[in-house]
Order: sequence, then structure tokens, then C-alpha cells
Amino acid sequence: MRMITFFLIGLTVHVVFFLSIFDIYFTSPLVHGMMPQSTPLAPPASRLVLVVADGLRADSLFTLLPNGSSRTPYLRSIIEDTGTWGVSHTRVPTESRPGHVALIAGFYEDVSAVAKGWKENPVEFDSVFNESRHTWCWGSPDILPMFAKGASGDHVYTHTYPAQEEDFASTDASRLDTWVFTQVKSFFQSAKSNSTLKASLLEDKNVFFLHLLGIDTNGHAHRPMSQEYLDNIALVDTGVAELVSMVEDFFGNDGRTAYVFTADHGMTNWGSHGAGHPSETLTPLVVWGAGVHNAQKVTEPQPYNDGYLQDWKLEHLRRVDVNQADIAPLMASLIGVPIPVNSVGVLPLLYLNNSGQFKAESMYTNAIQVLEQFKISLCQSLISYSLEGLVYYHTYDRFFLGCSVVLGFVGWTSYVVLVILKTHASLNRHPNLTKQVRMLCMCVAVVITAFLLIQRSPITYYIYCLLPVPVWYSSLDTEHVIPHRMKSVSYKSAYLCCTQVVSFFHRAMLTVGLAVLSLWPLLSGLYHKAKFRSLSWFLGCLCLAGFPLMPVVGREPNLSLMLHVAVCAYVPSLTHSSLQQKQGLPLLNQIISWSTLVSSILQQNYKIHKALFPPVLSWLMFVWINIEQEALLAQGVSGRQELSTLDFSANIDITKIRQLKLDDIRRSYFFVFFIITAFFGTGNIASINSFDPASVYCFLTVFNPFIMGGLMMWKVLYFKHSLNGKRCVLNKGNLFLIVLVISDLMALHFFFLVQDYGSWLDIGTSISHYVIVMSMTIFLMLLSVVTHILTSQRLILWQRPKMHFP
Repeated sequence: MRMITFFLIGLTVHVVFFLSIFDIYFTSPLVHGMMPQSTPLAPPASRLVLVVADGLRADSLFTLLPNGSSRTPYLRSIIEDTGTWGVSHTRVPTESRPGHVALIAGFYEDVSAVAKGWKENPVEFDSVFNESRHTWCWGSPDILPMFAKGASGDHVYTHTYPAQEEDFASTDASRLDTWVFTQVKSFFQSAKSNSTLKASLLEDKNVFFLHLLGIDTNGHAHRPMSQEYLDNIALVDTGVAELVSMVEDFFGNDGRTAYVFTADHGMTNWGSHGAGHPSETLTPLVVWGAGVHNAQKVTEPQPYNDGYLQDWKLEHLRRVDVNQADIAPLMASLIGVPIPVNSVGVLPLLYLNNSGQFKAESMYTNAIQVLEQFKISLCQSLISYSLEGLVYYHTYDRFFLGCSVVLGFVGWTSYVVLVILKTHASLNRHPNLTKQVRMLCMCVAVVITAFLLIQRSPITYYIYCLLPVPVWYSSLDTEHVIPHRMKSVSYKSAYLCCTQVVSFFHRAMLTVGLAVLSLWPLLSGLYHKAKFRSLSWFLGCLCLAGFPLMPVVGREPNLSLMLHVAVCAYVPSLTHSSLQQKQGLPLLNQIISWSTLVSSILQQNYKIHKALFPPVLSWLMFVWINIEQEALLAQGVSGRQELSTLDFSANIDITKIRQLKLDDIRRSYFFVFFIITAFFGTGNIASINSFDPASVYCFLTVFNPFIMGGLMMWKVLYFKHSLNGKRCVLNKGNLFLIVLVISDLMALHFFFLVQDYGSWLDIGTSISHYVIVMSMTIFLMLLSVVTHILTSQRLILWQRPKMHFP
């Protein structure tokens, strides 16, 4: 039971370390208790119409057709005559929920909200909808409810279609947008005969929100360059033109309606979003109507060096770019509602067509609203200093919690090393020292608990801060002398861990490592005793070393390849039938076969290395097991045991395992190195951080973030688990502990490399690296516990005992 207890404690420690990064690095950016701020002057608009085309790229809207016309003639006319336009720069993660939160609430949501599937509210937040008098929404059931649930009172009304309609395999996803436009048309028609509804519509500070999901759905299913995606954009343009005409007619062309057309995020050429590529972060923004500047002609060069003005033929019109969160204070100023209390957006004045006093009052309101979140006394850089203060506030506990987790990591690793050293050094308990250590640890625990109670810290803080105390007690409760040879081994292990960490970022390091590993039989003298196996090991390492140097496998579909595969599958069948009937080999079959051979060599688009990687790695694993047997025989250790001599029922004590040798450290390092190679040999694991449902279409096509995300994660982790099944050569006490130490040292590296800034790809990659190492460790510990139970306990099935070999 001692071994099981050790593994269970270790499992608990690693689960705590695994979860700690979400409390340390990813905290809610919201501050509560502020008073909403609004401009005291009369607003230019009585109502606002917000249209969000989900997944619309900026270039897809602004780029002209080859003949010089636009696929969106109505919006193009707005840009050229009656409105102001620009590019809205989104912040990663470029996903639907964070994009809409930035647009409507004015703040950038932290990535921890992904645990809710971007649907439910992790915390309640203020928004332009909440501050409005009434808001009517039409669109997706994934987006609208979060703004209704977060609103105070009952003034946000949502109209959604069934979730089953969000089907990526739909024959015509644009029907989602048609449904929205149809519902809005019916709404205004019914308002003409409904006096109560009409009275509400004629009030000021109203918002109408149209969420159009068809473009995003078509982009995922058919890619942004497809005709379906582009036709959907044209459909939206026509729908917006009809919407404006209908709204203006209903309100008698009173000139009191403001319109905002934009997108929550863009999309890559292969139909994904979530990272920081310009195709994902650049979205269109077109604003017109009451209180908005008409198109401004310019003759001077504009301060944009991205070349888009020339590409879009818009260099003669003033372009006003914004950050996505800036749109919330803009909408609030147009209709005179308070800016959402957590907004970090800066009002883009160039969109407003109003008096200087109104602009000054609006900017002052914007500054005071940000100041309410964190008060400082400097006026010149009021907004920027306030935002810096907010960052400090949200990361206040990071250093303290980080130190606690690092102390836990170091203490645990030290304890595991001491367990290993018990077979190599004299480790004795000293009664007086034990008592002193116990008293010291108890005092530290009391002080930490009192500090956290005074701070009113959450329960997870107690776990992170108190966990190192018993871990360090176990490490300090022993007098020990570390042999000089083990010190040298420790330094080498730390160096090897650093090289493995580098391989997570530079795949070429795997090539260097495999090239070095290929020389092991020659350097160790095994080559002279097992030439065939040594040669197989050498060739296997060199073959595997080539894969990290090859380009990452792409995502684009290859229809010609699929046809090629179908032909190749048919030709052998036809050949076999012809030979069986003694009709000889058909000439056509010969031509196809030789053409296939030549084309398979010359074809560059098909990344054949992805298909060859698993068998090459499996071959090397098989050779490794066999050559290790030769290494044991060379040391005078019997490489094989008779089954009758194995005692499966014995409860093996960790302290009674065989003496540790340098070869054991090498075996442990090989094992960890091959797991990393399995992950990064053919591509970058960070690809899971962009949302691309195409890889799970065989399972489901209706949007479900948890199931789709789980399937994509399983695809990534499956091969690692398959490799872990080959761990039988290492499943002996100290060997596992060495693997544990190496994994923990790597995890500690990646703990410091976790980041909460930059692109979603950068953030997700830093989390993925930490998760990979920690999940590998947790999985190995679980597997060790299960293995120990199944090989040391008797199980009774159907009243019959499981019999072990004598």
C-alpha cells in the first residue's frame, strides 16, 4: 500500500500544479462597484442599429471584383458618400463570444471563459444593451442569451433560431441570415398595429441588434474563398439595404437613427479562427446615420502602410481604424447611454459629426469611466495610466501564488530525488531534527493561513500556499549525503531538460537529438556485440530525424490526391483478377502503376511524411526494446526472466528496488525524448488553439464547442497515449521516479513560460506546452497505480479468483 499511497499523493500534487496556472495567469478583468458615466448633452441619435456579420474578413468586404464593381454595392455607396469607414482591429482570441463582448461591452474577456464554451457568462458584465432603454436582438442562440442574462431588469429581448440550425454541413447556411432579416421585417410590420410595441420603439436610447451567422458557417464549411461565402456577403449587403429602408420608413425618415456594421472576427484561408493572423484580426467597420461624419475626401497620404487602401481602391477616402473595444463607447455616445462600466475602449472622435463641446464632453466621460475602474491623479495620460493600473490590479497576486507553486514544485522534486537516493546513500532520521522541522512547518502553516484569512483569499489560494509545507517537511525530515556521482548526474539531467524544452519551440532540436542518439551503440560499445540491432537503431534514429525538418502538414483538401488513392486501390484488384483469369497484365494497369510510382516521388503537395511517421517511430521503439535487452546482457544482467520466477502478488516497496545505474537515467531520458518526438515530429501542437471544426465533420456538424474541442484534443493526444503503452521497459520503481523528475523539471520551465498576452495562438501554445507535460506526468502516474493494482491484487470475477502463475 505504500507504493499506491506515494502515487496518489503525487497525483494530487500534480493536479493542483496543473490547475494553478488558471488562477495565477488568467483572472477576470472585471471590476465591480463603479457608477456608469454618460455625457450630459443631448445625443445626436435616438436609436442604434448594430449589424454584426460573424466571421467577415475586412478584405472580403472592401476588395472590388475584377471588373471594378463591388459585391456589396449598398455598403460601398455608404463608404463613398454618407458614412465613415475603417478597419476594426480585434484582439485574440478571435472567437465569437470574446469579439461580441468587446464590441458591446467594451472590454477584452480573459481566456478562462473558454471553460464555459464561450456561451454562458463566467461573470456578469455591463454592456451597451444593459444601459439602453430597450434592446431587441435577432440571431444565434450562442450569442444573444449572454447579453440578456447579464442585463439588469427585463429590457433585452432575444429572438433566436434553434441551435440545430447551426449545421456546418447545411446545404445553404445563408438561410440563417435570411431568417434574421425576415424576423426583423415581421417585427416592424407587427409594430405598426401594436400600439404598445410602437410606443416602446418610438422612445429614445433603443438598440436593434442583428447577429448574422451565415458567413461564419459558410466559411467553416466551404472556406472564405468559396462561392458560398462570397454569395453570403452579397446576401447580407442586400439585407442591410432593405433593413435601412424599412427602419427609415417606420420612423418617418426623422434622421435620428445611427447604423453600425462590423464583424466579431475574420477567418483564415482554411476556415479557422482564434489566432492572430491578419485575416482573423482585421474586420470591417462602417458607420453612418445620425451623428456620424459623411465620407471625407482626402488628397494627402494617410498614415497606414499596410497597402490595403490601394488594394481596396479607397485611398481617396478617409480611413479611421479602431480597436474593437472602441466601438462600445462610440455606440454609447451616439444614443446617449452610459458607457459600460468595464469598458476599456477609447472613443474614436473622427466618427462623430457633432459640436466640439459634445466631443469634449464625450471624451471626458470616457476618461472618467476608465478612471472609475482605477483612480489616479494624472490628467494628461489619464486613460493609459488607468489601464496600466488595471493590469497591476489583476496581476497583484501572481508573484505570490507563483512563488508558492514553484516552492511546491521544487519541494516535490527534491522529495522524489531523495526517494531515489535512499538506495545510494545513508539517509537517517534524527529525532531532534525531525521535531524542529515539524515545529517550523507548523508555524509556517499557521502564518500562511492567518495571512490568507486576513486577505479573504479564495479556497484555492489555501491549497497553492499550504501544499509546499508538507512537501518540504518530507524533504527536510532526513539527514542525507548526496554522492558526488549523483551530483554530476543531477547537473546533466537539468541540462538535458533544457534541451527538451527548446525542442518544443524549435523542431530542429529533435533532429539534433536523434542524430546524437543514433551514435549511442557505437559510443557504448554495443555495436561490437549486436551489430544488426545497432545498425537498425542507427537507421531508425536517422530516418526519424528527418521528419522534424520537413514542413508542417497543411490543411488544404486535395481532391486530386483522393482520386489518385481511389485509382490506386482499384488497380491491384483489377490486376489480380486479370492474372487469375490468365489474361496477362493489362497495359493500362502498367501505365497507371508506373505513373503512380513516378508521381508519388515528384508530387510535392502531398505530405507523405505524416503517414510514414507512426510506423517509423514504432519501428524505432521496437528496436529500442530489443537493444536494451542486449545492454542488460552486456552488463551481466539476465535480460529475460522465466514467468514462473515472477511474483505478481508481492507488494513491492519503493525502497527495496534494485540499485540505480547511469543507464537507467539514459533510459528515462530516451523515453521522455521519444514522447516529445511523437508530439512534435510532424507539426506544431499549437494548431489546436485555432477553431477549425473541419477535422470532426465525420462525427458532428452542428456547432458544439465542448464535443468538437474534445474530439480535436483527443486526435492530438491519441498518439501520445499509444506511445505510453510502450513504457513496459521503464515500469520499475526508480526508473519511473527518474521520468517523474525529468517531467517535473520540464513542467517548471513551462510554468514560467505561460503568458496571458499576445495572440491567442501564443497564449494557447504556452498553455498547451504546460498541459502536455503535466498531462503526460498525470497519465503515467495513473497508469502506474493501475498497473500496480492489477499485478499485485487478486480479483474475483463471477465468484472465481483470478489465478496467478506460481
